[in-house]
Amino acid sequence: MKKILQSKPLLLFLTIFLSGTQFFTQAQDSTSTTITKSSTTTTTTWYTEPWVWVVGAAIFIVILVLILRGNNSSTKEVSRTTIVRDDS
Repeated sequence: MKKILQSKPLLLFLTIFLSGTQFFTQAQDSTSTTITKSSTTTTTTWYTEPWVWVVGAAIFIVILVLILRGNNSSTKEVSRTTIVRDDS
C-alpha cells in the first residue's frame, strides 16, 4: 500500500495549520460591547394559513362534483315505443 504522507514534518505542519484554521474561524464569533438594535417583522405567506386550504379543498370538491355529475343520464329525454302484436 502506498503511503500518502511520508514525512513527519509535513504531518506536523498540516496538523498545526488545520488547528490554526479552526482557531481563527472560531475567533470570528466575538462578543463585543457594541449595542446594536434591530427590529424584525414577521410576515406570513398566504398558503400557510389553514383557512386557505379549507376553502381551496371546498372549491375543489365542488368542481369535482360538477364535472362528475355532468354525464348524468336522467337529464336526457328518453323515447319509448310500445309494439302491440295483433293476431287476428
